Amino acid sequence: MSGRRVLVVEDERTIAESVAARLRAEGFSVDIAGDGPGAVEAARVHQPDVVVLDVMLPGFDGLEVCRRIQADRPVPVLMLTARDDETDLLVGLAVGADDYLTKPFSLRELAARVHALLRRVDRAVSATQHTLRVGDLEINQAERRVRRSGVEAHLTPTEFDLLVHFAGRPRTVLPRERLVADVWGWADSAGARTVDSHVKALRRKLGADLIRTVHGVGYALEVGA
Repeated sequence: MSGRRVLVVEDERTIAESVAARLRAEGFSVDIAGDGPGAVEAARVHQPDVVVLDVMLPGFDGLEVCRRIQADRPVPVLMLTARDDETDLLVGLAVGADDYLTKPFSLRELAARVHALLRRVDRAVSATQHTLRVGDLEINQAERRVRRSGVEAHLTPTEFDLLVHFAGRPRTVLPRERLVADVWGWADSAGARTVDSHVKALRRKLGADLIRTVHGVGYALEVGA
């Protein structure tokens, strides 16, 4: 991961410096921003490979920062929340966050999550560069663009990776635990809510009939062949 750039957005200077120090020790180049407008400008100037983003910020909050950053270019975002609030989590994922950590968190866990985000990006780049077609769904992996019935949808990096995973196994029921392991790279099932939220986002952007829920198990892509 050496040479990769991380933007840390956190208004509490002590936390920001601690996070930056740990990530630099892991080999990353790190930039820090302390408010909403500064974060958007730093993302534009530095073009980070991943953003660690606190929800509560002066100027405007992390949700708006995430929305503006993702509108400019898709970039993996790890969101930091002050409490385990499901509403904040769902809104954060809806505007383009890929993962989240609840404060207080360990620096070791944060570094592991950043590495996992970048591994997912690297896997996607190194994957076979071709277009997947499943029914009226067209996924251009080289350009990371998605169309359904000819209409393009803007997906976050993780939404795209999750959709590709489903499209490679149409109609196959995939347990949440397997999705957490294969797409997010997590070894446990703690990310079930994250999976649910990303599936909701895919349905919202590409159609409610896109993915079938198998209660108590997981999900299956249901686009006709």
